[in-house]
Amino acid sequence: MTNDDDRPQPPPPAHVVGQDLSRLSVAELRARIELLHAEIARVEDALRLKDDVRSAADSLFKF
Repeated sequence: MTNDDDRPQPPPPAHVVGQDLSRLSVAELRARIELLHAEIARVEDALRLKDDVRSAADSLFKF
């Protein structure tokens, strides 16, 4: 039996949806916005890639 309490804990997420923002500074809020814009772009790229794969598969199997 091992004790998992000795394992290092992962860092907390940079942003949690619904998180209280009242204690963040203007600079921290601006940094958060930049982080979220980058994440949105990353998700849109992944979605575009999946759409491209889906379109290619649809055209390949179209009879």
